[in-house]
Amino acid sequence: MPEHTFRLNGEQVTVDVADDVRVLWVLRDLLGVTGPKYGCGINVCKACTSHINGKAFNPCSVQVGDISAEDEITTIEGLPATANAELHPMQEAWLEQDVAQCGYCQPGQIMAAVALVRRASAEGRQVTEADLDTIRNICRCGTYFRIREAIKAGAEKM
Repeated sequence: MPEHTFRLNGEQVTVDVADDVRVLWVLRDLLGVTGPKYGCGINVCKACTSHINGKAFNPCSVQVGDISAEDEITTIEGLPATANAELHPMQEAWLEQDVAQCGYCQPGQIMAAVALVRRASAEGRQVTEADLDTIRNICRCGTYFRIREAIKAGAEKM
């Protein structure tokens, strides 16, 4: 089996696995990182949303062979460290807005929200309602209103 090396939540990791194994399975089954959830496996529900090099991606749709040693993958477990805090401001906003019901999709929702806020900030603007409409993460409990409010509150703290 080929070895694959990349950075995960600030630490270099190496796994011995076939090139075509999806990154989600590498994270969950080989590295024990269970924040990114399996929902659909075809990049539709986005429960597994994480970051690669600071941008949102869905590890269920990326093969580990497509990841390079220079790539940095950040999951919900590593998100607080990006803000040098116990909880990232977006996670705090999630708690303050009482977003979660079942909680299954929330790690992916938070990771998508952080990437959206960072992108808008890099463009020198605030997050708009139209931006919020672009988030396609599915919440089967239907807490979309609270998710939107939490994103706005978290954006103010980021």
